[in-house]
Amino acid sequence: MKYEIKDRREKYCLFSAEADSFKGMVELALKRRISLFGADLSRVDLSGVNLSRADLRQADLSQTNLSGSNFYGANLSRADLAAADLSKANLYAADLSRANLANANLSKCDLSGSDLSGANLSGADVSDAEMLGAYLKDCVLSDPSAIRQWR
Repeated sequence: MKYEIKDRREKYCLFSAEADSFKGMVELALKRRISLFGADLSRVDLSGVNLSRADLRQADLSQTNLSGSNFYGANLSRADLAAADLSKANLYAADLSRANLANANLSKCDLSGSDLSGANLSGADVSDAEMLGAYLKDCVLSDPSAIRQWR
């Protein structure tokens, strides 16, 4: 079946390919090093996908299942991850500056060394998240005392 990744605003096609699933098509785009800058990847299942070093700046990943995915070194600056499931995801050294993570599930994920400057984490579940060396300047939190709970 043919799938397309569209731009989140203009809705033009960023990438299209024949694949068994939308997830398979995204994996193919990543293997080909296609930039997913501004892509609409909302409300889909991308659990377990290797998104390491992916260019996902300003992408819409809201309400997407990203549990167990690998975002090592990925650029998610200004991405919309509202209500996304990032449980057990590897976000080590990821750029999440100014990202919207409101109401996201970040439980048991690794955010060590990540840049969360200016990110919106209001209502996010950060239980058991690894945060060693994460940059949190101007980060918005519903409960700032939750930082003490992070490892």
